[in-house]
Amino acid sequence: MEWFGGEPLHRAGLPAAPAGNVGRVPADPSAHGSGETPLRRAADTSRGAAPGPAARGSGTSAVEVRRSSRRRRTVSAYREGDRTVVLIPARMSEAEERRWVTVMLDKLAAQESKRILGDGELAERAERLSGQYLDGRARPASVRWVTNQNTRWGSCTPAEGSIRLSHRLQGMPEYVIDYVLLHELAHLLVPGHGPRFWRLLESYARTERARGYLEGVVAADRLPQLPVARGE
Repeated sequence: MEWFGGEPLHRAGLPAAPAGNVGRVPADPSAHGSGETPLRRAADTSRGAAPGPAARGSGTSAVEVRRSSRRRRTVSAYREGDRTVVLIPARMSEAEERRWVTVMLDKLAAQESKRILGDGELAERAERLSGQYLDGRARPASVRWVTNQNTRWGSCTPAEGSIRLSHRLQGMPEYVIDYVLLHELAHLLVPGHGPRFWRLLESYARTERARGYLEGVVAADRLPQLPVARGE
């Protein structure tokens, strides 16, 4: 079980990029006692729960929100098997709940992605993604990290069946890494970026979100550095 918790309520505007100060706290035995009511899972769209990030080794992660009358000013989240549990104060409105579920899921994903995947894990991930989204048709011979790709997130050589991901992706949320992997897997089947290529990625629900994340990283890299104040 992985925990991430104790997030003050006034920090709702946190950026989506991985933060360096994310911590873990021990599991609170009282979290499952009286005063908390299981509310629902993310699949219940009638209540508008936010979808969770992809869980390790699985396609999606269910989300369960629990309201606690004893929780006043903090929000917590942790992984419990194949689901994510988010603990919120009982008084929180539905709009605040939706916002905080999104914030905590992003922060959990950022925390987990700090563990760098090895080449073997990348290959396993590519195989899973191919099976889930491409009917297993893309079968790369090798998938590995490289340090000589500073202008491309990924590349592939269809004739060899090889896929290379830029080391700059390390530490980014896993849904972003999955998108780049899927992008290169699709290129093993279809060259170029025509309509047929993009149709292969339609089933990956986080395509636009991942593209937006990467575009934000690129834009941030292009920002001019602020001048250093005198005396610093």
